Amino acid sequence: MVRIIISLLAISLSFHSYALTSVSASVDKNPVMINESLILTVTADDDIDRNALDTSALLTDFIVGRTSVNSQTSMVNFNTTRTTTWNTVLIPRQSGEIVIPRFEIDGVKTQAIKLNVLAADKSVTSTQQDLFITTQVSATELYVQQQITLTVKLHFAAELKRGSLTEPTLTGANILQIGKDKESENIINGKRYRIIERIYAISPQKSGDVILKSPIFSGEIMMPSTRRSNFLSFADTKPVSVIGDDIALTIKAIPAEITGAWLPSELLALHQEWQPEPSKFKVGEPITRTITLTAAGLSEEQLPEITMEVPQGLKVYPDQPELHTGLNNERLVSQKVINFAIVASQAGEYQLPEITIPWWNTVTNKAELAKIPGQKISVLPNTDIIPVTTQQPPSVNLENPTAPKVIEKIVIQSDNFLQWLFLGLWLLTLLAWFISAKRATRSVKTTKVSDPKVNNAYLALLAACKKNNGELALANLLPWAQSQSSNNELLTTLDSIHSHYKDTALSNAIIELQKSYYGKNPSQWSGNNLIDAIQNLNKQNNVKLVNTELSLNP
Repeated sequence: MVRIIISLLAISLSFHSYALTSVSASVDKNPVMINESLILTVTADDDIDRNALDTSALLTDFIVGRTSVNSQTSMVNFNTTRTTTWNTVLIPRQSGEIVIPRFEIDGVKTQAIKLNVLAADKSVTSTQQDLFITTQVSATELYVQQQITLTVKLHFAAELKRGSLTEPTLTGANILQIGKDKESENIINGKRYRIIERIYAISPQKSGDVILKSPIFSGEIMMPSTRRSNFLSFADTKPVSVIGDDIALTIKAIPAEITGAWLPSELLALHQEWQPEPSKFKVGEPITRTITLTAAGLSEEQLPEITMEVPQGLKVYPDQPELHTGLNNERLVSQKVINFAIVASQAGEYQLPEITIPWWNTVTNKAELAKIPGQKISVLPNTDIIPVTTQQPPSVNLENPTAPKVIEKIVIQSDNFLQWLFLGLWLLTLLAWFISAKRATRSVKTTKVSDPKVNNAYLALLAACKKNNGELALANLLPWAQSQSSNNELLTTLDSIHSHYKDTALSNAIIELQKSYYGKNPSQWSGNNLIDAIQNLNKQNNVKLVNTELSLNP
């Protein structure tokens, strides 16, 4: 028991008597290549606060990476040993002789270290280093908002345990990674390297001379260990950091002669395709015109809008544009593809105006104009369109696809049944009116009459809408509109229906019908909206007719 007490007292006295006596500093390599990492190790022979080492003096000559702190305590024969070790990753900013200054910890200073930094020699670098980064840009002189690509390749011959690669930095620029990382292998000066390639799109927003900062890789590599046992072999890790070369860029301002949209590009082109061929256009059949805008060195967001004007007699329905971005020979290429559905309401020749987009050629440093020339198209009559009429109306042009010939048969069958039905309803109405007129004294109190103006075209249109048959509905729209016209106005096109009725619900229903059949992706059409519109208009006409008839009664 006495021995234990004495031992505890000895340990306690040894703890209180121990104090910091020395601090040392060393580097793991000297000389070192520029942009190559080295490890600065500072060791104190006592248990010191982990924040006692101040490395701010190194920021002028080095890129200072992460610092790891390790504290150990050991006791042998009542002799206690304590150490605190700081490991800091450094990357020299310039070549030449650099002095690592003395560090002071609790009044004790380290010795200064003279570090010899060798200039970047690609051949020497690749043979001596296990880890290095190369960078390459597609252009060093460019305009504001012009895009260039930066290719970053991380070469490593050692086994990586973990690591991360930062993004390049450029003040006042938009930087975006393109695609995913690519992995490959290559032998450089007799040493095999694994390569991770990453590509960035860079678009500066300010003019002037700037420096593009290279990405920094920080991680750990596997190192063979001297610790061995009979059964197991261990491996240690070593922190590493590496940075590529910075790149000087010259950003030119927008030329003074540019007044409109600014589109700096190496190549910008417009292309069009027709379906069907331009010589096969017919009335009522949809025409698809596909316009493609291709630009090198521009992002999807920079591509301008594409619009198409058409003369009277044509309707155009644009689809949502499709955007694509990719790389071609290490150049960023963007595309905008838009489809226009064109429908002709009457035969004839139409002159389509040209489509122009001004842009700036960054190769020739000149303003240029991409355009699709104006084009004349001929629309032929469509003999397959058969109008549905009631009392021999004049022939008209219909804006609809080929109408099946069974339409007339369907209408005739529905007419025979409906005529007998409404004849019976009319007789009942006449009987009711006779009874009510006999009871009335001098005034007519009943003013509501159900559907006094029902015709075959109206019923045929209703039947087509209820069957969701868009082609049949298009074939019966003009005969119905003609039968509803009270001033003998000749309605020959769908445009004339819009201008005649000026009814928003009817116009929207007709446009919905056209888009479902003439759009790029035809969809199933529902006739509910068109039913509501024509029933509402028919009801309004019936009310006017009833009021007129009642006002003539004595």
